[in-house]
Amino acid sequence: MRGIAAERLVFAPFVSAENHLARYALADLFLDTFPVNAHTTASEALWVGLPLVTCSGETFASRVAGSLLHAIGLPETIAESLPAYEVLGRALAHDPTRLQQLRASLSDNRSKQPLFDTPRYTRNFEKALLQMQTRRDLAQAPEAFSVIE
Repeated sequence: MRGIAAERLVFAPFVSAENHLARYALADLFLDTFPVNAHTTASEALWVGLPLVTCSGETFASRVAGSLLHAIGLPETIAESLPAYEVLGRALAHDPTRLQQLRASLSDNRSKQPLFDTPRYTRNFEKALLQMQTRRDLAQAPEAFSVIE
């Protein structure tokens, strides 16, 4: 299997959501897929504090994990090319101190950055809905606006 010993491959059975998330703690680093990034899987990894490396492409599907990393405050783990992705992934895989720093940043940023701030998201979403309703009630044409606090 491309140089990977068969006993190192683990196919996990279906488990509860709690146990599924706990599995992420067994990994040191999440290497994202390309050209289609992880979406929910990347979010789950970041939620539990697993550092993630991604390669950002030109399509929506290849930019999701990068958006998540920006929203959690870790854009330094986004590579702009496959060669850069490989270099970054290898560098982190061989640097346990840096991986620990990334885990600490994820833990700290989880409560400070917008990615997992559900109350802030809710407030902003409600503001957006109210602004759209007001525009409609005033017979105003749709237009771009921002409600981010």
